[in-house]
Amino acid sequence: MTKRREDVLLTAAECAERMGLTVRALRVYERQGLVAPRRTQKNWRLYGPAEIARLAEIVALKRLGLSLSGIARLLSGQGADLDGLLAMQQQTLQDLRERAERGLRLVGSLRAKIAAGALLSTDELLTLAKETNMTDTSQDAIAWHRYEQARPRTEIRLDPVLYADYAGHYLLADGIGLVVTRKEDRLFVRVTGQPEVEAFPYAQDAFFLKVVPAQIVFTRGAGGVVSGLVLHQNGYEQPAARVGEEITRNIEEALAARVKNGTPLPDGEALLRSVIAEHRLGEPDYDGMTPPLAALAREQAGAIRDELERLGQLQGLSFKGVSPMGWDVYDVRFENGGQEWGFTLAADGRFAGLYAGPSL
Repeated sequence: MTKRREDVLLTAAECAERMGLTVRALRVYERQGLVAPRRTQKNWRLYGPAEIARLAEIVALKRLGLSLSGIARLLSGQGADLDGLLAMQQQTLQDLRERAERGLRLVGSLRAKIAAGALLSTDELLTLAKETNMTDTSQDAIAWHRYEQARPRTEIRLDPVLYADYAGHYLLADGIGLVVTRKEDRLFVRVTGQPEVEAFPYAQDAFFLKVVPAQIVFTRGAGGVVSGLVLHQNGYEQPAARVGEEITRNIEEALAARVKNGTPLPDGEALLRSVIAEHRLGEPDYDGMTPPLAALAREQAGAIRDELERLGQLQGLSFKGVSPMGWDVYDVRFENGGQEWGFTLAADGRFAGLYAGPSL
């Protein structure tokens, strides 16, 4: 007799794959008492319909903003401040609606000004960019964008004459420069401090990279002149303005000098101590990170906290140097072992990159 579909039990790996989670996340939920998988005689965990349903509840409540302890209280019948949570969600939606309405009013007034033959000032354009930046940074939206960015692209034949339009220098909002170079019938992109990689066209003004799941879409302004680009990577869309060559040259010269001299970032050790302490408490400062890094940090927060708990108390840090890409690298000593940590900052002082791995 075959099992009914609803009686099929999944291993931890199968369950994690189908739920879009990680096996480590399942372990965290289990330690928090949120889910209790069945065990085989060999002590392997198995997840059936009841456990899958509970995991679906956990995922839904996390998306509402509840902490794991709050979810535990709610699911154990102790209740949680759902009204307060919903009130916060309501306020967020109202703020988004009001912002959209302000943006629409601003766009209308500026279009009327253009129709009257007037020119728009720099301040008006900056205000427009700020008020109409309605990027959806929810975890669901990020996950969808990441999936869309990872799908295969098909290279097409593009008139190489167009490549001259794209060649130039661009600056992302976090202070990272991009250099786009035409080499005969090919186009290459280089992030400041990194090797150049080839970009392949899949539509006019749109290119994809093969080394990482990322795309670059060039934008055109008045007269069809390329005025910027948008980098699609890690679930985000990051615009970059076209700038003069001296901007990216200055960035690269400053980076090269810091790497050569091994100059750490100001207050780098204090910053790293803070971020380690925050992750140990399970309370990372996501506002102190760029949005792409914050999205990755949210996904990995549980795993990082588990590892820090295993390593024990922080004993000390020692600066190792600056990597070729400009990351400050530290040896970090804990009570029960050591790790190598590295980080880089955006132009506004937020963390733009962060990693932890085995000591080398």
